[in-house]
Amino acid sequence: MNRKNFLSSIIPLMISASAISKEKIGNKNIPVKFEEEIPGKIPPYLKPGDTIGITCPSGYLTLEDTQPAIDKMKEWGFDIRLGNTIGSRDFTFSGNDEDRVTDFQTMIDDPSIKAIMLGRGGYGGVRIIDKIDFKKFAAKPKWIIGFSDATVFHSHINRNFGIPTIHSKMCNSFPADWNNAEPVQIDSINSIKMCLTGRKMHYEGQIDENNRIGKARGILVGGNLSILENLSASKSDLETSGKILFIEETEEYLYNIDRMMWNLKRSGKLDKLKALVLGGFNNIKPDDPGEDFGKTIYEIVLEKVKEYNYPVCFNFPVGHQKENYALKCGVFHEINISDNTVLLHEV
Repeated sequence: MNRKNFLSSIIPLMISASAISKEKIGNKNIPVKFEEEIPGKIPPYLKPGDTIGITCPSGYLTLEDTQPAIDKMKEWGFDIRLGNTIGSRDFTFSGNDEDRVTDFQTMIDDPSIKAIMLGRGGYGGVRIIDKIDFKKFAAKPKWIIGFSDATVFHSHINRNFGIPTIHSKMCNSFPADWNNAEPVQIDSINSIKMCLTGRKMHYEGQIDENNRIGKARGILVGGNLSILENLSASKSDLETSGKILFIEETEEYLYNIDRMMWNLKRSGKLDKLKALVLGGFNNIKPDDPGEDFGKTIYEIVLEKVKEYNYPVCFNFPVGHQKENYALKCGVFHEINISDNTVLLHEV
């Protein structure tokens, strides 16, 4: 991907108010309106002076480590409200389960807070997701922002309410010294602002000989692979039929990635996709001596989708890496994969 030109390639894309898609349900083709046409479905985009809340429903984060994100979002023109979980700690968590539920509940119920950024990932979302009351959130949705363990919230909200969320970097990814930050890191963080303020997003991926060419349109969903596997058969299980699915992973053994991909296949999540997008699969753990797995990431994935004919791309700039651009989950996107381009854009 041309990193320097990434943000300049994010362009407004227009769609007719009468445009519709068709989703096959049983033997019938049912017209389905694009998300932009459904009043109240997409959370309101932010304007200067709006308030972003910061909470930690998973791992702990110090106030010092949160400060760079606070400063940058204020620079963007937003007010910031910190939850009680910022700076709080209960072993690996940002407070006990009750504290984290209370903090998150307060923020989604407060009408003055227009978006909620999660401080960091780690572990903990699955411990509290069933204790959160989303009634007020469903009536007046707001943007939930994060990745990694935040996949619990993306998947649960998409499955149960159909409300879009933003998969992106969180507070702990903002650099303390912007002068030493790499351009791609800065661009990734700035893409959060673009999502929040209503820009139609346009992404350029990597050309790869393992990509499978094709063009598709569908609602974009996904997140961290191990979290999606963990949510399987639960109230938060992601529905993928007719969707563009993106997945990413880090610090796993190849055999475990293979096992998780088999879970997606055997649970039917790969059957009726419109497209599959592989983000970063980074810091893969080396095989134990004498226990070589014998397959690459490419081989693991392509084995699972060989019977399907939808497009597939690898190394998309999303995941546990500096190239982690903001994606609007639950919003219609179009993907075009050819021998010399990989383009994903919001429609």
